[in-house]
Amino acid sequence: MKGLILSGGKGTRLYPITYTRAKQLVPVANKPILFRVIEAIRDAGITEIGIVVGDTAKEIKETVGPGERWGVKITYIPQKEPLGLAHAVKISRDYLGGDRFVMFLGDNVIQGGISGLIREFETSQYNCQIVLTAVDNPSSYGVAELDPDSHRIIRLVEKPRNPPSNLALVGIYMFDEHVWEAVAAIKPSWRGELEITDAIQYLVDKGYMVHPYIHKGWWIDTGEPGEMLEANDMVLDEVTPAIEGYVDCESQIFGKVTIEKGAEIINSRIRGPAIIGEDTRIVNSYVGPFTSIYHHVVIENSEIEHSIVLENSKILDIPYRIEDSLIGRDSEMARSPIKPKALKVTLGDHSKVGIL
Repeated sequence: MKGLILSGGKGTRLYPITYTRAKQLVPVANKPILFRVIEAIRDAGITEIGIVVGDTAKEIKETVGPGERWGVKITYIPQKEPLGLAHAVKISRDYLGGDRFVMFLGDNVIQGGISGLIREFETSQYNCQIVLTAVDNPSSYGVAELDPDSHRIIRLVEKPRNPPSNLALVGIYMFDEHVWEAVAAIKPSWRGELEITDAIQYLVDKGYMVHPYIHKGWWIDTGEPGEMLEANDMVLDEVTPAIEGYVDCESQIFGKVTIEKGAEIINSRIRGPAIIGEDTRIVNSYVGPFTSIYHHVVIENSEIEHSIVLENSKILDIPYRIEDSLIGRDSEMARSPIKPKALKVTLGDHSKVGIL
């Protein structure tokens, strides 16, 4: 089998973080989401992976490279326009050929990996296998309706106003060569895109074996800041703690905390689950649960929890605790010594600030 990762989206829902960065490279628990997807596919025994790339191709290629760090071979497949998931499959035919393959959205995080899914598909006669999970807001996703007796798929609906079930498509799909017939037969939707749900529905209608796999663990689509923080929570809670950096005798570490090499914790309190990245410096500060601080960050005389801070940022002398925040790279938050006291900010488009 081969792997196909879709990594061509612009990530507009994560603006302004993704104005200058591919959304698939935003880290969760200090590891880019795309890296986690590659590792999940590699751990399932697949070593040939194609990555569909769009406007952010240059950054993704420079960051990911040829795949040798994971022991896989990566091929990049350019998609000139984001014309739908089925379109991404269609343009990948030369790479995939007649092989069975797994397709994984590059901004999804799933508990437990996909090794079991791959083994089930490899040893079956299924023409397609889709992963479903129960969600609270099915109208935001592609949704599957199953026959109550046979549990076979009856129909798939993309973001329905009146969902026929609460079973959402997770963003992990397995196909054999019959998918080429499906993507050639479907027409663009009202959005002007070739929908993967339409391609799978074609397979169902033609009598091909499409198997629904119900995922019982957590799954998160990291398309929005709140979802990114939720994914960070879930992954941090599963990380095996390790202290490789320096912690002075005045500091206190509680719970599951990872301190990466080169990091320094000075007269500070870290309460896990939390991760402090390489060459980051925490001084006279508090880092609370469910917080990821990436590499080369400086936090002094400040408090932060349930947040993600990206690389090369500084948080200095902030008199209030920072919570539920996603702070982009090369940012600086500092208390001004100038009086009278005032709030002075420079914000990019689509920014959000909460003041208490």
